Amino acid sequence: MRVVMLLLVLCCAKVQASDPHSFSNFALVSHPELTLDLTADFDKQQLHGFVELKLDWHHPDTRQLVLDSRDLSIEKVLGQSAEGRWLKLTHSLGEKSPTHGQALRIEFPAQFAKVRIYYHTSPQASGLQWLSKEQSSEKQQPFMYSQSQSIHARSWIPLQDTPAVRLTYQARIRTPKELLAVMGADNSANSDKDGDYFFRMPQAIPAYLIALAIGDLEFKAMSDRTGVYAEKAWLDKAVAEFSDTEQMMQVATALYGDYPWGRYDLLILPASFPFGGMENPRLSFITPTVIAGDKSLVSLIAHELAHSWSGNLVTNDSWHELWLNEGFTNYVENRIMEQVFGPERALLERQLSVQDLENDLLQLDAKDTLLITDYTGRDPDEAFTQVPYIKGMLFLQFLEQRFGRAVFDPFLKNYFQTFAFQSMNTEKFLRYMRKTLLNDPDIVSMGEVLEWLYQPGLASTFVAPASDAFKQVDQQLALWQKTGNLTELQTNSWSIHHWLHFMGQLAATVDIAQLKQLDEAFHLSQSQNAEVATAWFKVALAKNYQPALPALEQFLMQVGRRKFVVPLYQQLSQQPEHLERAKALYQKARPGYHPLTQSAVDKVLKLN
Repeated sequence: MRVVMLLLVLCCAKVQASDPHSFSNFALVSHPELTLDLTADFDKQQLHGFVELKLDWHHPDTRQLVLDSRDLSIEKVLGQSAEGRWLKLTHSLGEKSPTHGQALRIEFPAQFAKVRIYYHTSPQASGLQWLSKEQSSEKQQPFMYSQSQSIHARSWIPLQDTPAVRLTYQARIRTPKELLAVMGADNSANSDKDGDYFFRMPQAIPAYLIALAIGDLEFKAMSDRTGVYAEKAWLDKAVAEFSDTEQMMQVATALYGDYPWGRYDLLILPASFPFGGMENPRLSFITPTVIAGDKSLVSLIAHELAHSWSGNLVTNDSWHELWLNEGFTNYVENRIMEQVFGPERALLERQLSVQDLENDLLQLDAKDTLLITDYTGRDPDEAFTQVPYIKGMLFLQFLEQRFGRAVFDPFLKNYFQTFAFQSMNTEKFLRYMRKTLLNDPDIVSMGEVLEWLYQPGLASTFVAPASDAFKQVDQQLALWQKTGNLTELQTNSWSIHHWLHFMGQLAATVDIAQLKQLDEAFHLSQSQNAEVATAWFKVALAKNYQPALPALEQFLMQVGRRKFVVPLYQQLSQQPEHLERAKALYQKARPGYHPLTQSAVDKVLKLN
């Protein structure tokens, strides 16, 4: 019986002391502390300087340190002897892997306390984007930012680039004097623009959470512990849009324990940022595409804030286990949204999430629809589908529904406190569940739990969220398509969630004449809401609605968020009449996209 076999596997499995996405030998030697001293050269589009690693040796015979690197130029390596002298060490770079970079091997005559590596980055570093002043929001000064998740920290720092290793860090960053540097760390030492900035991260984090940005940034507070860094074009808009951040923090703290990171600030990046947000501790990196003017997309802020507990505080120990970061975070996000904006909005967002998951399930291989998926030999960026996010959330909601919040909320709060600042895997989580939660098989059986974790698709115990509001949208859509009378669509009371559900139902039934009618009435091709615009463009492309194409092209020239860009290029590439147009457009837009977006679209258009 499969469940019995899975139980045996879980009981007998051993924790692996390696990560298939890291060359590093962290089981033998690790670096609990890191010091950066880097200068940003915008003309050469490179960072140069050194990283110093404090070493913790775990085996008496080990004399080699293996680090991860990608496209780094290593200038020299020094080690600090027991007498405090810095001595030159032998180093070598291993064979290049297209997805994992190169191993950096450093040989030691003895177990030195520290190693210092002098290096510079490549203009093509996968974890950095250098923007000209024309590509910034204000178009006055250049901009640079990092994106280290999942394994891109190694492209700008040689280190053990695995979530199994945690470290504290301090940094000195030199920039042109007119620019401000910020990091996912304590930024309090840098109140003035002077080109010389100091940072400290006293809590241990995995490498993928090391973050840096440099630009013509200003700051504005939202509360005593929250604020926004942004270019002037976005600053006031972002403060107004995200003014509920402090309330979100209070809700999350009441549910899951004290906020462990001090401040929670937001950095608004240029529109080329490839993700909605990145949960860098103390300073979440945020796309401007969620500044809609009506707070309709602020669930993204709730998501990045939720990572302060799930992901940043308790971290998946490998990218096979991504659901432990993202499934928990989506669950916490929805609980925050429910408290701040009401149960109905939280329900609508859950239902839309399930629709997104169901679309992904139709396209993914069955093996990639398990919560724990083996990405050995693959790019771990492929793990970021809706499965770990939404299926993981639904699993936790299943537990909540069975046990009730009076039991499940304390369980989750205690989980975050018990494993704070640790790396986590599913086996360890299951052991904790058996000990603290799964004490009555009549409430939840181990077989039901294992089905959620180790079976493809949705579990048999899944109960779909359902909203009467969406049923009303469906009824109005049916009436409009029957009568042709737009007054059947009572859109005055629609939120973005109603519109997105409406768009999701259109493609199967609408014709070009009806699209034209909608566009003329609601100006959907000119929508300033990036979520609505993307959903509309997908329908327009499916029906070859030509009037939407100029707005689509303008959108793709301005926005680099992968959630929007990649599916639109995918759709364009599948239609012969649009393929060449898509390639020509992409050649113009590509320089403004982040390397991660470039890589994804290159694959879609088969350019590599």
